[in-house]
Amino acid sequence: MDTNELEGTLRALADKEAIRDLARLYAHHVWQRDLDPLVELFTEDGEMDTSLEEPIHGRKALREAFQRLVEDEGSDLQPFVHNHVVELDGDRASGTAYVDLRSIRDGQSMMGSGFYRDRYVRQGQAWKFESRRLELRFFVPLHEGWAGGGEG
Repeated sequence: MDTNELEGTLRALADKEAIRDLARLYAHHVWQRDLDPLVELFTEDGEMDTSLEEPIHGRKALREAFQRLVEDEGSDLQPFVHNHVVELDGDRASGTAYVDLRSIRDGQSMMGSGFYRDRYVRQGQAWKFESRRLELRFFVPLHEGWAGGGEG
């Protein structure tokens, strides 16, 4: 491997790790209820689509939506991200990050599973979410289980 190939490989590895950090930091800031760092993970015009309501556009609207989540005493969202697949395309990238969710909704223990479909863009030296769409396979009360019938 020549120097140019080595530099390209190193750059790709560093980019992928930085992008994977976005998903880890997103989960971390949700857990910690850190709004400002959470919103800063998105571009100024970034979009979040939870698939449960209309997509949220822009940092101001994202901050308001995350603020409602934090202020909801009856809700506690705990995402666990894993199996993050990233495809690089210069200063843009796309990816899928799988997620297991634990939550409390209206005093009820909930569990969920799904994945985020993400688009990323490099801004200066940092990678940001351009868009993030959550696709849930299930989000159910723990006592019901994901197969139904009260198992779990």
